[in-house]
Amino acid sequence: MAAEQEAMNLQFPALDRATATFSLTPLMAGFFKKLFNQITNQAEVDWDELEANLIAADLGAKLSTGIVDELYDLGREISAKDVVDVTRKRLSGILPEDSPAPAPRANGKPTVILVVGVNGTGKTTSSAKLGMWLKNRGHSVTLAAADTFRAAAVEQLQRWGDRLGIPVVTGKPNSDPSSVCFKAHEQAIANQTEFLICDTAGRIHTRHNLMEELGKIRRTIAKQDDSAPHLTLLVVDASTGSNALNQAKEFHKASPLDGLIITKLDGSGKGGIAFTIYDQLKITPHFIGTGEEPAEFSIFEKERFVSEVL
Repeated sequence: MAAEQEAMNLQFPALDRATATFSLTPLMAGFFKKLFNQITNQAEVDWDELEANLIAADLGAKLSTGIVDELYDLGREISAKDVVDVTRKRLSGILPEDSPAPAPRANGKPTVILVVGVNGTGKTTSSAKLGMWLKNRGHSVTLAAADTFRAAAVEQLQRWGDRLGIPVVTGKPNSDPSSVCFKAHEQAIANQTEFLICDTAGRIHTRHNLMEELGKIRRTIAKQDDSAPHLTLLVVDASTGSNALNQAKEFHKASPLDGLIITKLDGSGKGGIAFTIYDQLKITPHFIGTGEEPAEFSIFEKERFVSEVL
């Protein structure tokens, strides 16, 4: 305990920010534990290295610099605990309160959820896991396989549907994705299904024609319910860093986004991109995925995310 206490109370030299240093303890969890592990063989970390590590955690230059500035401006002895406390406080202050769970509509028509994103982010898997998450809470769900240009995506969603006991509406190969969504919406209305989740085609966010297709899907769904879609969620891979921010910007232009599903937090993804996206675009994390199994999916809880994921 004495050694740990000594490590926590080492003083920053108060003269030169470029050379000021502090010692870290490897006891913290989440992002901080990973950060500390990176410097296991170093006795001290300087300010520039701390800032670089925060940026590497996908917090962005602006936010990372703000955290380091706040620590420096304390003007007193700085401990590793200060680093943890200041960073967590700053991150908690950025994000809004927890997102409400999707709710069924009072008029009996389905709540329509569009799931969008680029290929490889886990979009189809996330669509199925979201369906299971809703089903486990007593809601009826239908999935629409609107990624018609990639046969494997339709088959993947059908396998998920069979496994989870959720009906999947499909169309002919290479058929118009909006027609699949229309058909699924029509069936969901007739069956009084509470939720319709449309797994849209994965698209490169820089391809204008593919992004325009999202607008067509939205207009087609609105023909049967002018308030639909009710929730548009972008799936982002936590390991892609700043590229996820670029994706969010382009998708938001083409199809206004209501929230994020952040995937692959079980791998190299640090989750810091969630703060950057919200800070710049005010798009709130709604769900997080931490693995391939249906249970490895949960609604976003700010304090848990900050303390455990980071």
